[in-house]
Amino acid sequence: MAPAAQIEIQLQEADAKAGREAFINVPFELYKEDPNWIAPLYMDRREHFDPKKNPYFDHAKVALWTATRNGRPVGRISAQICELYLDRYGDQTGHFGFLESIDDEEVFSRLLGCAADWLAGHGMKRMIGPFSFSINDECGLLVEGYDSPPALMMNYAPPYYAERLEQAGFSGIKDLLAFEYGRELELPRSLATMVERAKKSGELEVRPFRISKLNEDLDILIDIFNEAWADNWGFVPMTDREVKALGANLKLLIRDEYGAIATYNGEPVAVAVTLPNVNEAIADLGGKLLPFGWAKILWRIKLRQPNSVRLPLMGVRKKYQSGVIGAALAAAVIDPIRSFHRDRGSTWGELSWVLDDNEAMLNLAKFTGATHYKTYRIYEREISGPQPG
Repeated sequence: MAPAAQIEIQLQEADAKAGREAFINVPFELYKEDPNWIAPLYMDRREHFDPKKNPYFDHAKVALWTATRNGRPVGRISAQICELYLDRYGDQTGHFGFLESIDDEEVFSRLLGCAADWLAGHGMKRMIGPFSFSINDECGLLVEGYDSPPALMMNYAPPYYAERLEQAGFSGIKDLLAFEYGRELELPRSLATMVERAKKSGELEVRPFRISKLNEDLDILIDIFNEAWADNWGFVPMTDREVKALGANLKLLIRDEYGAIATYNGEPVAVAVTLPNVNEAIADLGGKLLPFGWAKILWRIKLRQPNSVRLPLMGVRKKYQSGVIGAALAAAVIDPIRSFHRDRGSTWGELSWVLDDNEAMLNLAKFTGATHYKTYRIYEREISGPQPG
């Protein structure tokens, strides 16, 4: 009888190009027949894993592993330690991410074990994830809503992942919710009336984002975002380099009307930014830009209105968050963006993600008629092992 096929786990150096390529290629092999998986652009993934190009590496240690069986990729995982997270929370917690695997308990166990041992060897006592790489990137494991592709910068996983993680001793600690809305979405009359009264009184002004003054508006956006999200679970502020990288991406993807800033009594207090759902534009490219990928993407997201958009950034200053005023300010920045996309032909949008205990945002989603349709879960497990000398 032939011996069972052996699983090989290889540590890929984050600064070695060949190892990164092997790591990047794993999901292309695993999901090539899955209609709900969207192949990411190779160019984007290469930059994301390149320590010279991704500012996350400025404040983090990263390790990558790929698993093969008979020379074919069957899984991958990352482990990372974010110094900004540790500075903020001081709880000896490391992260794991980019988890991909065939439906095999041994592959999951081996990969998760490698990540746990590496984190323990660097003094960590708990691992949480998935984060790819941080809470400001793609995060959470899809546990509800498998029947449709993910929106831009949202994860995808088949249903068996959650069971395999739980078999490996992980338990859920936080759910991230995604809401969908259609062309018919309208603000509740009470909120719309409050916004209009505030505008007429001169207390409230709402204007579009300004790509021509990107740095100035980015400063406003990040200032409000960092304050609004400061008390949220797992929050880590963006660094200056991460903000610049965000600005470069926004400049490529959006026009002024994709974002809005609200000023109340002369102070910028609320902001929202939408992005074209690039996954819609790249679904048939197989991750490749050549020979005609660039032209297709340009046409689909810049020269015509995308059919779908995602609202990933929205914040209201802390002093206004509770009560009706906070809801009205959120509505004030969301509504002109929604109207712009609707009037230009977009038929669908995603509001994501929202923490499962963020009552203000959950109520806003409910008031505006958005529907919860996907859930992403963060998992944790205590770890033990050799500690650094």
